[in-house]
Amino acid sequence: MEKSANGGSYSSLPSSKSILLPLNPVVVWIRNILLLPRFLWLIGGPLLFLELLANLIFVWKVPYTEIDWKAYMQEVEGFIGGERDYLNLKGDTGPLVYPAGFVYIFTFLYRITDGGENIKLAQYIYVGLYLLTLAVVYELYKRAKIPPYVICLLSISKRLHSIYALRLFNDPVAMLPLYICILLMIKGKWTQASVAFSAALSIKMNILLFAPGFAFLVWQATGLAGAITNATIVLWPQLLLALPFLLHAPMSYFSRAFEFRREFLYQWTVNWRFMDEVTFRRKEVAVGLLVAHLASLALFVVGKWARPYGGLGQVIRNGFVNNRVLPTANQIMYVMFTSNLVGITFARSLHYQFFSWYWHTLPFLLWRTSLPVVMRLALLIVIELCWNVFPSTTSSSATLFAAHGTLLLALLASSGKEKA
Repeated sequence: MEKSANGGSYSSLPSSKSILLPLNPVVVWIRNILLLPRFLWLIGGPLLFLELLANLIFVWKVPYTEIDWKAYMQEVEGFIGGERDYLNLKGDTGPLVYPAGFVYIFTFLYRITDGGENIKLAQYIYVGLYLLTLAVVYELYKRAKIPPYVICLLSISKRLHSIYALRLFNDPVAMLPLYICILLMIKGKWTQASVAFSAALSIKMNILLFAPGFAFLVWQATGLAGAITNATIVLWPQLLLALPFLLHAPMSYFSRAFEFRREFLYQWTVNWRFMDEVTFRRKEVAVGLLVAHLASLALFVVGKWARPYGGLGQVIRNGFVNNRVLPTANQIMYVMFTSNLVGITFARSLHYQFFSWYWHTLPFLLWRTSLPVVMRLALLIVIELCWNVFPSTTSSSATLFAAHGTLLLALLASSGKEKA
């Protein structure tokens, strides 16, 4: 009779098969695929194929909903017609409020989709964008040594599939070069990473939420001289892309492309519906959110980002004396993703398409906390469900804010995982 480790027989136990099961080579192989990062693409490859099929079914079976696509086409139509004053580039939903990179990308889409009329082709392009983004994110998770089974969670969002394949928003277009930027940082290619960051920023201004984390990492990895060089690399593409508009009407361009005083409509807010509209519009609320944003960033900088390198003072000294300490993949993702999450938590307003700004980061962030796995999954599902309530309600927005706050606190409270 086969003996157990403590001398007893397996047959005397109620469930011998369940005890022997882990010794089965097939089970060990499956467990390794699910848990060992080096096997991530054995899950990621089939997942991408399933995602391709799912997205094509969505395109074929679920009606397209017009929201901003037509307005994008109208805005770039003016540019194609020779208009170079940003104040005169408009669509049905209002003026053009995105930087110059947006204009060039959507001019390209305008031309290959017959002036935006070939919606199906545009949807197929967005399916490709979705899959390419997912592939880059998979590689990020692999390099950060996240268990492969976690990437399955990236595919469960109904809202995200809608934003890409069924709504054709510009937000996902900006996120791809941002994730490529992070991958280049992990590879130690800081110059190329700065170019990619600039490319992302040229499409939509939300990329600025990543800027504090990006600046911290560039300083830590390249020192003072490198930080100045990379800041210049980020700046110059912005100026070159905007040159046709800057030569014609520079103030018009800056006032529209980087409009920090933009007023958000209460009817579209996802995160502040639990406020009444009068409170939502108060300047004191905007100032309070900015203060909370900066204070939370300071907590992460001092308590989390700088700690693996000996504290903030040491990080600052390292930069000045060129004592560079290269961050790991996990640390790079942690800093970039928490920088963004803080900004989202205290954003002046979140609209439905903004969900694409951070969904791909959530499983990683949840797995950087010390929360039980069940709580991580519950928090992820709660966030997804809040974004699926349309229009948003008092309870959905309050729950979303609470979920964001819980995740931030869990990240701040976690210990032992933020080593460089």
